[in-house]
Amino acid sequence: MNCYLLLPFMLGIPLLWPCLGATENSQRKKVQQPVGSHLRVKRGWVWNQFFVPEEMNTTSHHVGRLRSDLDNGNNSFQYKLLGAGAGSTFIIDERTGDIYAIQKLDREERSLYTLRAQVIDITTGRAVEPESEFVIRVSDINDNEPKFLDEPYEAIVPEMSPEGTLVIQVTASDADDPSSGNNARLLYSLLQGQPYFSVEPTTGVIRISSKMDRELQDEYWVIIQAKDMIGQPGALSGTTSVLIKLSDVNDNKPIFKESLYRLTVSEAAPTGTSIGTIMAYDNDIGENAEMDYSIEEDDSQTFDIITDHETQEGIVILKKKVNFEHQNHYGIRAKVKNHHVDEKLMKYHTEASTTFIKIQVEDVDEPPLFLLPYYIFEIFEETPQGSFVGVVSATDPDNRKSPIRYSITRSKVFNIDDNGTITTTNSLDREISAWYNLSIIATEKYNIEQISSIPVYVQVLNINDHAPEFSQYYETYVCENAGSGQGLFF
Repeated sequence: MNCYLLLPFMLGIPLLWPCLGATENSQRKKVQQPVGSHLRVKRGWVWNQFFVPEEMNTTSHHVGRLRSDLDNGNNSFQYKLLGAGAGSTFIIDERTGDIYAIQKLDREERSLYTLRAQVIDITTGRAVEPESEFVIRVSDINDNEPKFLDEPYEAIVPEMSPEGTLVIQVTASDADDPSSGNNARLLYSLLQGQPYFSVEPTTGVIRISSKMDRELQDEYWVIIQAKDMIGQPGALSGTTSVLIKLSDVNDNKPIFKESLYRLTVSEAAPTGTSIGTIMAYDNDIGENAEMDYSIEEDDSQTFDIITDHETQEGIVILKKKVNFEHQNHYGIRAKVKNHHVDEKLMKYHTEASTTFIKIQVEDVDEPPLFLLPYYIFEIFEETPQGSFVGVVSATDPDNRKSPIRYSITRSKVFNIDDNGTITTTNSLDREISAWYNLSIIATEKYNIEQISSIPVYVQVLNINDHAPEFSQYYETYVCENAGSGQGLFF
């Protein structure tokens, strides 16, 4: 059944507009005429909007019709269409008043056109009615798929997070009309990421659905799909990828991979010498993998362990000098623990990992060692050549006990034999030299490069070997008449 919209014109000539059905909004108005007017009373009229679907498949789509009730079909009226889109998007049949859309429309580009209509009497060239304004709305079809506008998505969540932990929310938008059915109503689903993740269908919130261990896998690619029309048949869809990375928590303690380390140290090494490294491994990363090495208390007298915070190695250092002849091997036990441990994760660190270190002391060919730090001998002056002065003694501290040879540096008065016995080579005179400072050198017979020296002090003791002497010649005088007991003159 044809239905027309009736437009009143001021000259009493109504225009008929097609109405599209009961679903369209309409508003009835009663036209009031002034009392005493000779104009014909106008009928009530219905105002409707024209609708045209977007993306129409024809190049000439009939939108509706404008027609005056005075039009008797004799082609005396001419219909005109004015406004934005007239002639380019919409045209009107000047004789019949039929309106056509001549190109595809896109509601997402423009959803409403406001046009003006005019009817002309071609016999007089005058307007039958003033211009009237009407609206053509572009009705929506589901021609836009959902799009995720905030890509790329990336999220970080701690490993071992409990089920239900929020990861991230993804949001898609649909350019279709949200008021037109379900065209823009979206439903989210998970295409990839089970069983570790889930997505809330209406919000796009991604949550954890199963605990994950970073040490097994540290990142996941999750694919989310958004469907419009709440997933009904014919719905359009869009997808997005979410990179989810697991951040580390300290759920692993450091562990020694080696149960025994063998190191060596020279007995000549000074204190503070690094004698080797040990290494524990931690599956965690960053701050959670920082370690502290230590030696159990009972073993910490001779050696120590410090931590290299760059490499996380334990450096074994010499705390006190060692002596091969005294002790040629040591056994110590080292332990390791993390530097930073959250109280909530202490259950993973209840018992520290340990390892045993065997340290072998290497023998070094050491120089002879004198029994005393210095010697002091005494001898009387005027003793004959070859007289005994004293004995020095040095020994080889090494196991092979090399024989020792002795010598005196730059001395023409004393001599020393291979037994360390010092004798005189000349007679001594205390009045010439009361002390002699000697340097005795001990040399290993099997390795002449191994030498030691020691100071020897020889004191020459006095004997009564000189008669008294006046310090000068004295000449005396006496008077010839001097009596007995009278003094002499010098």
